[in-house]
Amino acid sequence: MPRARAIATRVGLDWFLVALLSMIGLAYLWPELGVDREPISLGDVANYGVSVIFFFYGLRLSPEKLKVGLSNWKLHVVVQLSTFILFPLLILPLHTLFEDTPQELLWLGVFYLAALPSTVSSSVVMVSIAGGNIPGAIFNASISSLLGIFITPLWMGIFLTSGTGNFDMGSVMGKLVLQVLLPVVLGILLHRFWGAFAERNKGRLRVFDQVIILLIVYTSFCESFARKMFSGYSITDVLLLGAAMIALFFLVYGLILTVSRLLGFSRDNQIAAVFCGSKKSLVHGTVMSKVLFPGGTMVGIILLPIMMYHALQLLASSIIAQAEARRKAGD
Repeated sequence: MPRARAIATRVGLDWFLVALLSMIGLAYLWPELGVDREPISLGDVANYGVSVIFFFYGLRLSPEKLKVGLSNWKLHVVVQLSTFILFPLLILPLHTLFEDTPQELLWLGVFYLAALPSTVSSSVVMVSIAGGNIPGAIFNASISSLLGIFITPLWMGIFLTSGTGNFDMGSVMGKLVLQVLLPVVLGILLHRFWGAFAERNKGRLRVFDQVIILLIVYTSFCESFARKMFSGYSITDVLLLGAAMIALFFLVYGLILTVSRLLGFSRDNQIAAVFCGSKKSLVHGTVMSKVLFPGGTMVGIILLPIMMYHALQLLASSIIAQAEARRKAGD
């Protein structure tokens, strides 16, 4: 039990998931605080927090480690194609099943999830537990996060432009450059000076990230509840969504594992590929939603699939990682 609790804490199965659910409940009971702009706009506070999150993310990126990881190109190609091509192509054809139904907005949330980059911390932790290629995991998770700044809005832009006609790609990219990319670049440039400080305090910085995410989730759901955006959905819809999310995880996991074996990957690289390629980032999902869906009224529904996938991917991958660790110990 202590070992399981320690692993759960390391990968994020702790107070944070409980707090996420609490923010939804609080938004349902008290949406006014997240909607009102006086005496202070919590939405504006969250916007500033987004830039700080990505500044510290860039501060912890080591250019030297990224250079070292460049050589294992087959692993990188599999992970990035899985993250940004396989996921969206699995979800995109399903739009015809939900078009012009109350569930279409939930589908959009799932498609947004599919377009997101991989996680960083939990991917590396899982690869470490399973005994996989840790440098490869660090490289792929980091590169995925950077690529997602550009690729995620491109995927969403194609769909939203064709579906609504009011998606301004130039405006969105401009906001992402100012709010996300610029802080990351600034952090990377200052890595040599403050990188060690950021690494020493990564625990505190993680808590800051989580607090900002909770604030974004709260304000997003406040907007949705205040405008009764969830009125057309039932408990059955939510349960089916959860089942679909865990099915999506195992489908992608199985496809990546099959491709890795066909390409002759070593066991270490297989582990890095399946854990990095099957994950999706709650951090990027929440913070980028502030830019991609500026209206705010439907963001709560858009974020629901990534929140569910986040929890379920951690549960499933932690079980798999521990099994891989036991298998390696028995070899």
